[in-house]
Amino acid sequence: MSPVVFAWLAASTAVFVAANAVLKTYAQSGGVWVLTGALALFCVGNTLMVQVMRSNGLGLAISLSAVFQLLAISLMAVFVFGERPSPVQMAGMALGVVAVALIAWPGGKA
Repeated sequence: MSPVVFAWLAASTAVFVAANAVLKTYAQSGGVWVLTGALALFCVGNTLMVQVMRSNGLGLAISLSAVFQLLAISLMAVFVFGERPSPVQMAGMALGVVAVALIAWPGGKA
């Protein structure tokens, strides 16, 4: 994955994390404008993901995005919202990191 494509992936992940933070706020207090803001952020994140899909294909782009978002949103949940994952959940996140490494590993250069 080129540095430019990685930057697109990082940007989309940041936008999706922001969208989920806004959505958490909506879940706690409601408000149609909060929900509208979250949906707008999700649209921006998906627009950024199109750039990753163009370079790496749908399967790789979505696989990487899903795991990156899992990790980023879990970190936000811990540090911003005070949630505490169980040891089994933390093990799952660690496996996600391994999965990203295996997915992104250059083909044929093991």
